[in-house]
Amino acid sequence: RKQGYQLQFASQEEKQEFSKFPTKTGRRSLSRSISQSSTDSYSSAASYTDSSDDETSPREKTQVNSKGSSDFCVKNVKQAEFGRREIEIAEQDMSALISLRKRAQGEKPLAGAKVVGCTHITAQTAVLIETLVALGAQCRWAACNIYSTQNEVAAALAETGVAVFAWKGESEDDFWWCIDRCVNTECWQANMILDDGGDLTHWVYKKYPSVFKKVRGIVEESVTGVHRLYQLSKAGKLCVPAMNVNDSVTKQKFDNLYCCRESILDGLKRTTDVMFGGKQVVVCGYGEVGKGCCTALKALGAIVCVTEIDPICALQACMDGFKVVKLNEVVRQVDMVITCTGNKNVVTREQLDRMKNGCIVCNMGHSNTEIDVASLRTPELTWERVRSQVDHVIWPDGKRVILLAEGRLLNLSCSTVPSFVLSITATTQALALIELYNAPDGRYRQDVYLLPKKMDEYVASLHLPNFDAHLTELSDEQAKYMGLNKNGPFKPNYYR
Repeated sequence: RKQGYQLQFASQEEKQEFSKFPTKTGRRSLSRSISQSSTDSYSSAASYTDSSDDETSPREKTQVNSKGSSDFCVKNVKQAEFGRREIEIAEQDMSALISLRKRAQGEKPLAGAKVVGCTHITAQTAVLIETLVALGAQCRWAACNIYSTQNEVAAALAETGVAVFAWKGESEDDFWWCIDRCVNTECWQANMILDDGGDLTHWVYKKYPSVFKKVRGIVEESVTGVHRLYQLSKAGKLCVPAMNVNDSVTKQKFDNLYCCRESILDGLKRTTDVMFGGKQVVVCGYGEVGKGCCTALKALGAIVCVTEIDPICALQACMDGFKVVKLNEVVRQVDMVITCTGNKNVVTREQLDRMKNGCIVCNMGHSNTEIDVASLRTPELTWERVRSQVDHVIWPDGKRVILLAEGRLLNLSCSTVPSFVLSITATTQALALIELYNAPDGRYRQDVYLLPKKMDEYVASLHLPNFDAHLTELSDEQAKYMGLNKNGPFKPNYYR
């Protein structure tokens, strides 16, 4: 606008009407006021996980819940009310776990159990933790991922009396400090471990061997953690029985497959706003997680190829219409690389160097070692934070690779996962804890066990009412022909 320019009005009435509206300064003030009001309203109604401007480390704060307890460390315990609302929403879609809670809380099958846990701390895992408490357990909890904690949910757990040590954005030092605070405490010694990734088990085994030897059982739900348990067992160092939840049918077929099928798209959309149609994507690994990711991406028009080391999984990928390649063959052309293996160095620095400008790199496997992120922290490369959990890694020639969640688990770091699917896994974990804790001496040796098939079937049966599904019953003749018994559905150990 030119200096000295005057608005011309056709009439005095028009001039008076215009005067009713704010001036330039007034409009800015009003806009600022509206924006602030909207922000305040949003912050009061939605997740507080990223809304706090307080950069003070929770370790430097002294917080007390309404009961006077300070045995926890979270971002802000005053967020508990909002976390409680999220937990209540999750409960609505986790009816089977709630059903198990109602059926078993009278018997208190975990009375006397002191469970130390290390999992993602979300609204869904909070439902599991509160179920364990309702069944008689005392719980102390830390996060297995430094980015996946929902701060308001952690606050809600702390408010109810659960000793939780976790917040979103922990440093590596914070991560191990939180685990140690869960284990190393006066007048309380864990006798059960619920782990996701094996870090808690490893910490107790290395730092507190006397505690480890007295643990009655370990329940592990990730491929990485299970692998570490088998290593301990093979070396003859596993002195307690452990339950491998990761390879249970309910975990593989539902959590790994269906959960990842939905959450991969959610995580990518929230972080990059990417359009999938026509994009060339390589998915490393065609296990259940890889299958879920490939199905979702293909459905939205992406051109998907797969890398595999297993000939059976590779043949499955071919039969499902995906080309099986080596990453080095396609790394220069693809728009997106997604790891789903649970292994280490699946994507190396050499391959990252060869990627094209704008390539998106992320991980859907549990371990944060699949992408060689450490090799990118060198002086010649520049890291530019674009938004939460999104970094541009810039090469000297200007090429940018878009790295999500610093190579950690995409869906739980950058989005959310379906409550119903997590109900299946959480119910399986709860039953595994009950089974190990109540098992008579001699039933389980110092080894790694798979869940009994009947227990998997029981978990599935608890979820069928959500779909108004009706199972067909075998006649006596049919059951005899198939070699099956008709003793009714499986019941957990404490019902027998």
